[in-house]
Amino acid sequence: MVLYAVPLMLFASSLLMAFAWLGHIRFRHKGFLFALLVSWFIVLPEYLLNISAIRWGVGTYQPSEMAAMNLSSGVICVAIVAKVFLGEHLNRRQISGFFLMGLGVFMVVLK
Repeated sequence: MVLYAVPLMLFASSLLMAFAWLGHIRFRHKGFLFALLVSWFIVLPEYLLNISAIRWGVGTYQPSEMAAMNLSSGVICVAIVAKVFLGEHLNRRQISGFFLMGLGVFMVVLK
């Protein structure tokens, strides 16, 4: 169960963090304090999910493997939020780069 739960938890954590980083941009008409409070409201469950996944995953995964999953999924989730939530256009080169990042994680994690 840990084998699959930890990567899913790290991906979910990265998705929440991407919303905390970028989600407020969609509501630029709101003030800075609104953006700050909403971002911190999102970050708390993200942090709890991230730390839980890493503590739970030690033994099944090496810390460096979990860091690779976390960092690359963070970049991929930023791209997803930018495309889906903010309507940003991603070109083929960017999509290829995100695909290569995902492939890189598999190279690090697979035994």
